[in-house]
Formats: sequence, structure tokens, C-alpha cells
Amino acid sequence: MQDDTLDLNPNQLSAMGVLLNSGNQLMGELAAQEKVQPPSMTRIVNSLEARGYVARRPDPRDHRQCLVALTESGRQVLLANRRRRDEWLAVRIAGLDPAERDVLRRAVGVLEKLNQG
Repeated sequence: MQDDTLDLNPNQLSAMGVLLNSGNQLMGELAAQEKVQPPSMTRIVNSLEARGYVARRPDPRDHRQCLVALTESGRQVLLANRRRRDEWLAVRIAGLDPAERDVLRRAVGVLEKLNQG
């Protein structure tokens, strides 16, 4: 569940998640991981940078390129959003009966397989 008060769309949250999990990325690497075209990633990064959630830094290996890095503010916003989603999901799961929770438990392996594909 996304907190609409953040005014962040799923693409922005996903890009921030890549930076949190994988570290600083070149713009092209970030676009490839997110499976979007570079101009789309530029728009995403521009909007996140305007909010102070990411910063661009020169790539020490190739000064013609820049690395995109998650700022501490961006990290805090992303982690807070994840906590809210986790809490929302925990409440919903607690409301299921034991048989329904068992179905979810058994589905985890299939969902993990899908996520890796």
C-alpha cells in the first residue's frame, strides 16, 4: 500500500528501492534494472532529485557520466513507506482465517519464483 501523502508514484518508489538495495547506479544501469528507457529514468530521477530524495554525483571512473545516489532523506522516506505497507499487510493477514493463512504460506515459494523471473 502506497502512502498517497508522499506524492510518489510506483516508478519513483521502485527506483529508490533499487538504489537502497543495490547502491549508487549510473543512470543507464538504473534504467536497465527498472526496464525503462533512459529518458523515462531521467524524468524519474529529476523528480526525485527535486524532492531531495536522490542526488547525482560524478562517476569517479568516467567523469562524463553521473551516479545516482539515494540521499538520507530518500532512505528515510522509503523505509517509512515500507513500514506502513508492512503494517497494512500484517493487519490484513491477521484478519484471515487459519486455512487462508496456510494458503498464503504455501504460495510464498511460487511468489518468490515469479519475483526472480
